[in-house]
Amino acid sequence: MALLGQRPPVTAGTPPRPRPSPLPGLALAVLGVAVAWVTHALVPAVPMLTAAVVLGLAAAHVPGVRAVVRGRGRAGLSLAGKRLMRLGIVLLGLKLSLDDVLGLGWATVAMVLGVVTATFFGTWWLGRRLGLPGDQPLLIATGYSICGASAIGAVSEVTESEERDAAVSVALVTLCGTLAIAVLPLLQGPLGLSDVEFGRWAGASVHDVGQVVATAQTAGAGALGDAVLVKLMRVAMLGPLVAGVALAHRARSASGGVVGRRRPPVIPLFVAGFLVMVAVRSTGWVPGSVLDVAGHAQELLLAAALFGLGAAVDLPSLARTGGRVAALGLCAWVVVAGGSYAGVVWVG
Repeated sequence: MALLGQRPPVTAGTPPRPRPSPLPGLALAVLGVAVAWVTHALVPAVPMLTAAVVLGLAAAHVPGVRAVVRGRGRAGLSLAGKRLMRLGIVLLGLKLSLDDVLGLGWATVAMVLGVVTATFFGTWWLGRRLGLPGDQPLLIATGYSICGASAIGAVSEVTESEERDAAVSVALVTLCGTLAIAVLPLLQGPLGLSDVEFGRWAGASVHDVGQVVATAQTAGAGALGDAVLVKLMRVAMLGPLVAGVALAHRARSASGGVVGRRRPPVIPLFVAGFLVMVAVRSTGWVPGSVLDVAGHAQELLLAAALFGLGAAVDLPSLARTGGRVAALGLCAWVVVAGGSYAGVVWVG
């Protein structure tokens, strides 16, 4: 008989399974980025980030490639969708200067704040009313109101959202942003917008930076400049939004009695890095050549991340909630486009 307190004999158990290598998935992401770059070079109207998401979605459903995506490539694609997304968001801060934003005037700043607030809370509320699962209402609201897939990736990190929720949200926001490239220029004349007003409307209502550029360039250089500045003003709200979501997530975890679970920081390290890059850019000390290199690196990192997120989308599963997701996307699009139009007309 074993003595009280004596440890039982050690028996040989099953050896731990080795962690899957991320290399196959990362190699697939690099290949996807290369194809997306070539696509954008051949068809400039298609932003590279949009092409990366579509290619990732296609890779997840093409026979033969699908087996790699769901199997050996899953670890590397997940790594790209999370870690590379964070690095891309940090470098995104170098695109934003506080002087440029303030140069648009306080009326434009107030307009953007109002549009972002109405879009975020309106989309979140409607998504919950429609019964979308998990964090999809929150993530879709974030993508529509701030900066598309980059914002979705940032918020999904602090809420520890399911990868499927993030992938579905990215797919929806990317689809609507891509449609905006074709639809918005057709509305400039009927809505009576000047080129500068059209640029500000595109910057305030289109989701991804690349999609904003593709939309606004149809109205000329003046429209493009204001579109990018208004868009980057929305990007500047990423830090405060993520901090607010993190605080709400921590409070909800505490009130729910969750014990032993790691609480996300109020400002995640990569968001702090984003804000630091904004401050660095605002000093005016960074050479233009460095900004150009950082801009290219940021786009490549985000393209790899979006390819990974696109590859996580499962269309059969998406189809089961497709009607509700599509309804939310359409309503959110109306809110952000309508609110932006009213704001641009008000500012003049």
